[in-house]
Amino acid sequence: MITPNKRLIAIMATATIILLIPLIAMQFTNEVDWGLLDFLVAGILLFGTGFACEIVLRKVKNIKYRIVICAVLLVTLFIIWVELAVGMIS
Repeated sequence: MITPNKRLIAIMATATIILLIPLIAMQFTNEVDWGLLDFLVAGILLFGTGFACEIVLRKVKNIKYRIVICAVLLVTLFIIWVELAVGMIS
């Protein structure tokens, strides 16, 4: 069984890996051009969503509510990410 601390470490590691993708891509192509503010905003979004999901998983006892709340958090993250990336939703 996964303990809450191991789960939190896995969530934070996943967020870090996602942030490393554009950082590594910037070394090989000019197509990816992120600045410090881009990494800061992405980090806040990823780590904030990760922490929020962890809080939900620790505090909400009903499994159905856990799934729904975490799904809403992840969909919200996705919508904000897409909006910031390409300005699709205007």
